[in-house]
Amino acid sequence: MRSLPEYPFDRIAPYRATAERHPGGLIDLSMGTPVDPVPESIRKALADRSDRPGYPMTAGTPELRRSIRDWLARHCHTPADDGPGVLPTIGSKEAVAWLPTLLDLGPGDAVVFPRLSYPTYEIGARLAGADLIRADDPAEVDHPRVRLVWLNSPGNPTGEVLSAARLTGWVEWSRERGAIVVDDECYHSLGWEAAPASILDPAVSGPVPSGVLAVHSLSKRSNLAGYRAGFIAGDAALIEALLQVRKHAGMIVPTPVQAAMVEALTDESHAEEQRERYRRRRDRLATALRDAGWRIDHSEAGLYLWVTDGRDCWEATAAFAELGVLVVPGEVYGPDGDRHVRIALTVTDAQVTEAVTRLATRPRSALA
Repeated sequence: MRSLPEYPFDRIAPYRATAERHPGGLIDLSMGTPVDPVPESIRKALADRSDRPGYPMTAGTPELRRSIRDWLARHCHTPADDGPGVLPTIGSKEAVAWLPTLLDLGPGDAVVFPRLSYPTYEIGARLAGADLIRADDPAEVDHPRVRLVWLNSPGNPTGEVLSAARLTGWVEWSRERGAIVVDDECYHSLGWEAAPASILDPAVSGPVPSGVLAVHSLSKRSNLAGYRAGFIAGDAALIEALLQVRKHAGMIVPTPVQAAMVEALTDESHAEEQRERYRRRRDRLATALRDAGWRIDHSEAGLYLWVTDGRDCWEATAAFAELGVLVVPGEVYGPDGDRHVRIALTVTDAQVTEAVTRLATRPRSALA
């Protein structure tokens, strides 16, 4: 516990306090928490299975496993029948945080993760006592015992999409070293300027995804952050090993949530509707930011805009806070983020309108 850093969002508490003092109130563009309604069909599926006093299935119900495989076949081009192993998880963050430990990593082993990345990759490595390596290219890695490689495409915080060729390069490099490679694909459905490839696509990892896993979440696609609904898929032997550990540890998705996941994975219409909401918000915020003098880098996909005006990220965060807008300093995601801030698309349409208004009425020289 002593080795864990301060919780990232606690570091921006003073900027939140400043933003909350704005006469128009706080516009929170920091966390990326869904704000739109859970679709009625998903809520009904949850309620219909609420009278289930027995223990849930750690492996997931047959209906859920089939729904996950069907979804992967549609979106990630995996085989429809003899597809990858699948396993429901209590959201994707739990899977990310505990995967190094569940895979039996420890001192002397190394976990590789992107230079700019979701902080929980680092936390998971620390919980296991493993060494930490930030790298965006296999050529940057020099460690004798790399056992786990994290990728994240589309990425958080940058929104960068890794090409199929880059994903394949990491897969081949990891297999040569006997390491497991995992792509966090929780933003897979939110491609804007590029169509994300999945690491489970046979064109990327071959007909059998040996040593390869992908993590997915319904938090973004279906507004189910409060349900804690995610899954891992890939190498069937690894999935079976993880299942056995999770059985012992009681890491089980509740039965009603599993039923809700089936509905969410089966119905594509609500996901497309939500995607269009985010597209509209993204377009409006991106235009307003550029007009106010900010440059947007990467951001080809996902729920965030990665922006800079050249100044230190904490100074930029303070400038936004004076507008009553809370953003995240890029340094939270790694030292390379010290000149960027991350801006989330997860606010209501009314709040997007207010944010656009504030950006437009503030003198450009104060922002650029």
